[in-house]
Amino acid sequence: MKRILIAGELNVDLVFRDCQSFPAPGHEVLAEDAQVVPGSSSMICAMGLARLGGKVAFAGKTGADGWGDFCVSALQNAGIDVTAVRRDPALRTGITASFSTHSDRALVTFAGAIGALRADDIEDALLAGADHLHVSSYYLQGALRPDLKTLFARARAQGLSTSLDPGFDPEQRWGNEWLGLLAEVDLFLPNDKELAGISGCVSPLDGLRALDNGRTRIVVKLGRYGCATLGHAGDLLESPAFKVSAVDSTGAGDSFDAGFLHAWLGGHPLVDAMRWGNACGALSTRGVGGTARQADAGEVEVLLESAP
Repeated sequence: MKRILIAGELNVDLVFRDCQSFPAPGHEVLAEDAQVVPGSSSMICAMGLARLGGKVAFAGKTGADGWGDFCVSALQNAGIDVTAVRRDPALRTGITASFSTHSDRALVTFAGAIGALRADDIEDALLAGADHLHVSSYYLQGALRPDLKTLFARARAQGLSTSLDPGFDPEQRWGNEWLGLLAEVDLFLPNDKELAGISGCVSPLDGLRALDNGRTRIVVKLGRYGCATLGHAGDLLESPAFKVSAVDSTGAGDSFDAGFLHAWLGGHPLVDAMRWGNACGALSTRGVGGTARQADAGEVEVLLESAP
């Protein structure tokens, strides 16, 4: 079993589900349900990997506050090593409020400590205890971002494989550093909107081709359409989504990451890893928030066996 280090952000999600409509200035709307759940792309991915039986460690920062206690306890209860999570009394733990209607979802985030983790917080000894390094929320992790390429290079020098989920750019600038950064990344996991922003290409196939460097495996998440990557001939290799009775899509892409990484690091063929990702993403939507109904390996295998 590969040891996985997640270097990422920690925050809580306040989930307001089945709102009558999205809030508008000067108006109040009612929600059918509200819950406080573990949030952040990195947390959801880490907890999904642990749920699948992975050996996971987390490096990050929170405030020395109640929300930080909540995040650390959630990781510990999932069996994740939190030795490298630092509590800083000068920081406040981040919060994301998620508002969903029957047809869409909107997010509001107070970043707080989300962007505080630095590359030099990830010491060589910490890397030495892992086989794989994963980073999520590239655009939100402001202190980590400038030296992320160097961190990935350090990890590769120690024999680790690496993966990156960029997340959405709130400023929608996207940047021009990607060709250089991806040279140090083994696996890149954007969704279709992120791929389009980063590559400047409308279609997933054009985006995959634009960023292809001959070594980085890029898998684009397509939501209800599954996922896709480049085939051997430069064509689009697609894997369809699984249909489940969805309650909340929060964090489905991060659970996809967990499923794909679990299979990919376990030596499964690419097409099987894509199906594992799709299955974990779909099954995670059965509950409210990103972690309430994440699948274990047995549930994934049942879904894979029952689907064509």
